[in-house]
Amino acid sequence: MPRANRRRRDDVPLNVDRAVGGLTRRESYGASEWFVRRVTGASASRAYLCPGCQQNIPMGTPHVVAWPADGMGGLDDRRHWHTACWEARERRHTRGAIR
Repeated sequence: MPRANRRRRDDVPLNVDRAVGGLTRRESYGASEWFVRRVTGASASRAYLCPGCQQNIPMGTPHVVAWPADGMGGLDDRRHWHTACWEARERRHTRGAIR
């Protein structure tokens, strides 16, 4: 017999942006605003260099993507950060350029 205490979620529409690429948030870093999105390990299809620690983010590793919210940047302005490095961005000095 099926469980009776499960909630039915048929009436909730699927948020495709959140399901595919995560939810985009707006956060501050330094004197500017940034759009931030978490990337799952399954969708991390190549290696990146983290600007927070200057170490590689291996392919398949969950991480954070941040880009300027001022609208002046393009795809080249996106930066891929280790999640821990992004969370500690205000508490430590970065060795590399963020832009």
